[in-house]
Amino acid sequence: MVNSILVTGGAGNVGSALVRALIKQPQTQVVVADNLSTGSLEKVRIDAGNLTVVKADANDFDDIAPLFFRFHFTHVFHLAAVVGVQRTLDNPLLVLRDITGIENVLRLCKNTGVQRVYYSSSSEVYGEPFEVPQNENTTPLNSRLPYAVVKNLGEVYLRTYQREYGLPYTIFRLFNTYGPRQSEDFVLPRFVRAARNGEALTIYGDGSQTRSFCYVDDTVDSCIAAHRTGAHENDVVNVGSDQEITIRRLAETVIRVLKSPSKMKFLPPLAEGDMTSRCPDTTKMKALLNRPQVGLEDGIRRLAAYQAEQEEADVVVRKRA
Repeated sequence: MVNSILVTGGAGNVGSALVRALIKQPQTQVVVADNLSTGSLEKVRIDAGNLTVVKADANDFDDIAPLFFRFHFTHVFHLAAVVGVQRTLDNPLLVLRDITGIENVLRLCKNTGVQRVYYSSSSEVYGEPFEVPQNENTTPLNSRLPYAVVKNLGEVYLRTYQREYGLPYTIFRLFNTYGPRQSEDFVLPRFVRAARNGEALTIYGDGSQTRSFCYVDDTVDSCIAAHRTGAHENDVVNVGSDQEITIRRLAETVIRVLKSPSKMKFLPPLAEGDMTSRCPDTTKMKALLNRPQVGLEDGIRRLAAYQAEQEEADVVVRKRA
């Protein structure tokens, strides 16, 4: 049986990495739908006969619906969303529009016989944590900002559609995924590029806020494992690293690993959206992944190497032009 899989937001960082892994699965056809507001066609410019890329907006029913009736999807990964802390703070109404996309996708999945929906939620649903590490079942959700509220509401929609219509789901709560093809709206690509160029690494506040960083291969392989094995149906899985680090220590680590002369530059803290702590309980993820995760220092080196390769490729293109 051929699996026909839709990846909304498939031209983004996690989405494009997921697509590259899915097209390697046997008997699998993959369709990317992305409105390209933050994604890029370059990220999914892949020579594969089982991949179709379509510019389509999940928030527009008439835009996304024809894909369901044309390709008869068996599974859907719904990743499409407005992302980036500053972008989501600056555009709250745009963020709230993503609720429409969730409704559209679930309605179409229910009406076309999709076997399971995978939803990329976020660590942001935890808000300021009541406990660390944050557990899928015991940690209360404390969402307040529009982005977090929308992700939380998306989870509610999936549980409701499962209860009302029997539509199976798996929710992945992603914690700070980083890696190649990620935009510099996010902290690690920005730090790595600054360090490579000998520029200051900018930190908001005193850098005492903590995060954990998960290399994109670990994120994607965990999601693929749940899909391949059928594990965690109608369940929530934290996807991230349980190695907590302060943002200041992260900057110091990037500078040390890349042997950079860069210094740190401290700016006033963000008015909102910069939670004090993020660290998941990754018990479920570790069982899915079933291998050691990519260490932070190794991930930093991989990201730096990718940035260098891309810069070299850009130089070659400009010379040819």
